[in-house]
Amino acid sequence: MSERYEPAPIESKWQSYWATNNTFATTRRPDKEKKYVLDMFPYPSGAGLHVGHPEGYTATDILCRYYRMRDFDVLHPMGWDAFGLPAEQYAIQTGTHPRVTTEKNIQTFRKQLQSLGFSYDWSREVDTTKPDYVRWTQWIFLQLFKKGLAFQDEIAVNWCAELGTVLANEEVTDGKSERGGYPVVRTPLRQWMLRITAYADKLAADLEGLDWPETKGKQIHWIGRSEGANVDFTIDGTSEKVTVFTTRVDTLSGATYVVLAPEHPLTLKLATEGARAAVQTYVEATKRKSDMDRMDASKAKTGVALGVNATNPLTGKSVPVWISDYVIGSYGSGAVMAVPAHDVRDHAFATTYGLPIEEVIVSSRGEKSDVQAAAFVDDGAVGSFDVVPRELVGLSSEEARAKTTEMLRAKGQGESRVSYRLRDWVFSRQRYWGEPIPIYFPVETDGDPRTGAAHTIRYDQPIAVEESELPLLLPDMQDFRPTGDPMGPLARVPDWRFFQRDGKWFARETNTMPQWAGSCWYYLRFLDPTNTERAFSEEAYNAWMPVDLYVGGSEHAVLHLLYARFWHKVLFEIGVVKHSEPFTKLVHQGMILGENGEKMSKSLGNVVNPDDVIRDYGADALRLYEMFMGPLEQVKPWNSSGVEGVRRFLDRVWNVCTGTLTDLPMGEETDRLVHKTVKKVTEDIEGMRFNTAISTLMILVKHLGAFSAVERSVAKKLVLMVSTFAPHLGEELWQKLGGTDSLAREPWPTFDPAKVVDDVVEIAVQVNGKVRSTMRVAIAEAEKDVLERAHLDEKVKSHVAGKTTKKVIYVPGKILNLIVG
Repeated sequence: MSERYEPAPIESKWQSYWATNNTFATTRRPDKEKKYVLDMFPYPSGAGLHVGHPEGYTATDILCRYYRMRDFDVLHPMGWDAFGLPAEQYAIQTGTHPRVTTEKNIQTFRKQLQSLGFSYDWSREVDTTKPDYVRWTQWIFLQLFKKGLAFQDEIAVNWCAELGTVLANEEVTDGKSERGGYPVVRTPLRQWMLRITAYADKLAADLEGLDWPETKGKQIHWIGRSEGANVDFTIDGTSEKVTVFTTRVDTLSGATYVVLAPEHPLTLKLATEGARAAVQTYVEATKRKSDMDRMDASKAKTGVALGVNATNPLTGKSVPVWISDYVIGSYGSGAVMAVPAHDVRDHAFATTYGLPIEEVIVSSRGEKSDVQAAAFVDDGAVGSFDVVPRELVGLSSEEARAKTTEMLRAKGQGESRVSYRLRDWVFSRQRYWGEPIPIYFPVETDGDPRTGAAHTIRYDQPIAVEESELPLLLPDMQDFRPTGDPMGPLARVPDWRFFQRDGKWFARETNTMPQWAGSCWYYLRFLDPTNTERAFSEEAYNAWMPVDLYVGGSEHAVLHLLYARFWHKVLFEIGVVKHSEPFTKLVHQGMILGENGEKMSKSLGNVVNPDDVIRDYGADALRLYEMFMGPLEQVKPWNSSGVEGVRRFLDRVWNVCTGTLTDLPMGEETDRLVHKTVKKVTEDIEGMRFNTAISTLMILVKHLGAFSAVERSVAKKLVLMVSTFAPHLGEELWQKLGGTDSLAREPWPTFDPAKVVDDVVEIAVQVNGKVRSTMRVAIAEAEKDVLERAHLDEKVKSHVAGKTTKKVIYVPGKILNLIVG
C-alpha cells in the first residue's frame, strides 16, 4: 500500500522549489510562439482574498501551464491596483497611513496567491503606487494634455462631502454613496476631464475584430451612438428656444409636450412666478440623485410644469414645457420632445399627468395601435392624422425622418446630428490617495501664499510639469481626512502646493487621479517593469503584445475596458504602441456565491476564506473544485462538500500513480481511453471548458483504479494532464515516477487520431422518426447488413410488421431511420 497523500508538506515543498529555481521566469525565444495571458489585477483590500477571487486566476494558470508544456513562451504577470478610495477609507478607519496599509495588504495578497501555486513571474510584479509606476502614469496623462484630450471644465458632479470626493454614477444609489451610505449631491465643480468622446466611433468600430462575446454589446450600449436630428422649439412669447435631440424625428408631429432636465440652463429662467417655488424644490431634490437612478426605467416618472409653452416647429402647435429627472442634462441637449404615443417613458409621464397622446405612426401594414394603453415604439409608416403634415403621410419611418429633417432645415429649425450616450471622463478626485495630476498654475500674489498671503490662482492657465521632473509624488500627510472642501486634502499642504520659480509663484493641482488611471495601462508596464528610461521598450512590446487572453470580473465589462482602450488608442496615435487594441480575447469568469446562494459579504456571514480551504483540503483541491463547479462564465454557489469530492479524486490519482507500476501494455481498451482522454482534455483546456476536462480525467482515473498495476507511461501522461489543475500533486508524482526536474516544461501528451475513433458505436434505430431501439454497429459495417440486423430486433419488428418500407435513412455511426407506411 502506498503512503497517504498529504497536501500540506507537498505544496510547501514545491512552492519553495518554484521560488528558488525561478521556474516560471519569463523568457522570449525568437523562434517560438508567445502567449500573453493576463489577469485583471486585484485591489489589495484589508480583507484579503475570498474563494471567489482565485477562480479566474486558476483558469489562467491552467492555460499558462498547458502553454508552457506546448513549448510556447508565456508571459503571466501579477501586480496591484493599489491607489483609490477604498484604501484611503480603510486607512482613515484604522488610523494608519494608506501607504502602510496598502503595503501590508499587498503582502497578504501575495502570500495567498503564492499559497495557491499560481505560476506568475513575480519578478515582473508592479504596484500602481510606486514612484517608478506613478512616473509613467503621469507621463501618459501629459501626452493626453498635449493632444488637448485632458482639459478643465466646470460640470455637475456627484459630490460626497463626507468622503471628500466626486463619485461615479455607479458609486451612488438613491442619493447615497455606495461606500458608507453618505449623502451625495449634484453640484458644479471644476474638474479635469478626458475627451474620450473624441474616440467614440473608434471605440465602437474596433470592437468588431475582437473575441469579446457579450461584452461587445455592453460597450456599444455604453457608447450609445445615435443618429438623429436637433429640433428647435421656440418658447412662446419670448426669443428663447429649446433645442432637443431625437432619433425619432419621424414622430415629431406627435410631440405633445417638451421636457427639460432639471439642470438645464433654461429651467429656472423659463419658470413662471407661480411655478418657480415648485420648480426650485424639484431641482434641489434631483441633485441628490445619480444619473443611474434617474435612468431607471422601473421608477415612477415625476415632474413639474414650468408654466410656459413652446411651439412645435413642424405643426405650429403650442405644447407645454415641463421638467423631469428622467431627462439627463449631459445626454443630447438636455431636453426632449415628448411623444407619448411612441415612447415608453414619455407615455408613462403623460399617463401620470394627463397629457395628450397623439398617434402618428402606424405599423407598416397600416394597422393602428391602442396608443392610449401602450406606446407603439417600432418603426412603421406615417398615418393620416389631423396633426400630420400632408407631405409626410404614407412615408415609411425612415423616409419620414429624412423628409422631416429636410423640412426643418429649410425653416432653420433643425439639422441632422450624431449623439452619444458616452460622456467625457471626469478624471478629478478630491482625495489624497491617488496620483497627483502633473499640472500647476500661475499665482497672482504680493506675498508668500504658503504663509496665507492673499493670492489668486489662475486655473485658466494650466502648465504641464516637465517630463524630466516626473514623478510628482504625494506629500507625506499625517492627516489626510476629507474636510468637505472640494479642493481636496492636498490643498492643506502649502509647502507642497505652492512653489517659486524664477521669482514667480505657482500652485500645483490639488486634485488627484482616479483609481482607473493606474489600471488603464498596467498590461504595458508588465512588459518591461524595471525600465527606468521608458514606460517599456520597443523590443519588449514587439515580443509580447497584444495581450492574447484577458480574464476578469464582468463588473469591469464597461468602464475599465473602455478607459484602457481609450488610453491605448491615444498611445497608438502618437506611435508609442503598434496595435489599435490591447486585448485580443476577453473572458469574464462567473461570480462564486456563498453557500446560501447570495453574494459573499461579511454582513451575510457567508464569506469563505481560501486559507481555511487550503488548510483543510489543500490548494490543489481548491483549484480543482473551482474549475469543476461548472462552466467558467457561470455564476455558481459554493458547496463545501464539493471540495471533499475533488479531494477524494486527488487521493485516487495519488493511489493510481504510487501503486504498482509496470512497463507492460494495459490492453487496447485502456490504450484507446488514454488517447481519447488526451484529446478531450487538450481541446477542453484550449476551449476553457475546465469542468468537462476534469470529468474526463475522473473517468480515466476510475478506469485505471480497477487494475492491480498501471503502465508507467500511462501514469506519466495522467500526471502531466492533472498537473495543470493540481500542480503541486503533479510535481510530486512526476518526481516519484522518475522525473529529476520540474515538469513545468515537459512536453504535453499527444494522441493518435486513429485511436480516438471508435470501431464499434451504439446508434439509435428510428421508425418514422421515433426511436424504437438501439444497436451496436461497426463503423465500417455495410448499410444492408445494418438494415438486416435492425429488422431482427423485436422492438423494431413490432413497428414495421405488415408495413411497406418506403425509405431508409442511414448515417453511418449515427442513426438508422425506417420510413414505413
